[in-house]
Amino acid sequence: MVNNELAIKISNLGFHYPGNDGVTFSGLNLKVKKGERFGLFGPNGAGKTTLLSLMTGLLSANQGTVELLGHDVSRHSNKVNALFGFVPQDFSFYQEMSPVENLEFFGAWAGLNRRQIKTRTDELLHILGLENVRNKQVDKFSGGMKRRVNLAIGVIHDPSVLILDEPTVGVDVQTRHAIINYLLELNKNGTTLIYTSHQLSEAEGLCEEVALIDSGEIIAQNTLTELLKEHSKDSLEGLFLELTGKEYRNDV
Repeated sequence: MVNNELAIKISNLGFHYPGNDGVTFSGLNLKVKKGERFGLFGPNGAGKTTLLSLMTGLLSANQGTVELLGHDVSRHSNKVNALFGFVPQDFSFYQEMSPVENLEFFGAWAGLNRRQIKTRTDELLHILGLENVRNKQVDKFSGGMKRRVNLAIGVIHDPSVLILDEPTVGVDVQTRHAIINYLLELNKNGTTLIYTSHQLSEAEGLCEEVALIDSGEIIAQNTLTELLKEHSKDSLEGLFLELTGKEYRNDV
């Protein structure tokens, strides 16, 4: 349930890549409430993945602060790391290992003990339909199965905030449906979701609050219902095209 506590508070954020290549942020501010299903959307090269990386401490800001549940992410403390899970667009596991071996490794890295790892592993493999391949090498899996392993690793430690970058890209309809339903169940139980994707029709059923980003700036933020009403649109895709344009974008 959404309340007035903040899961993410970004204040006066400044960032640029060395050599000034890529997206630049200057004085960016963003708030995400605890328990919210929050969507971040924008064209290629707009800064979505960079901003998610700043939220998790994978990148360090040049100025300003990023707070996760009141903790400064830049300090990289074990306490901060335990609060969030990150499901990146690129697969973040060892292809030569099995789901069980991957979850054992990443569970230990997250600070879980052996009993906790076993309990969570059995639970997640059941929920995500991977029980019958628990001991097979992940490099033999389909893209959809790998996405489910990626998700399991991101939630192995039961994080309070789950950050997802294109969690369903390249999967079949059944896998997408199962992943979205699982995310909704996590949120129902209190997990804050921060999600970005190019699957805008999917996002409409998942996200309550949305922000549109372009060229390193937040150009719109509100509940999806209010934004559609404000701009007289009946879909997130229509709103997206109105605010970011229809021209080709090259992410280089």
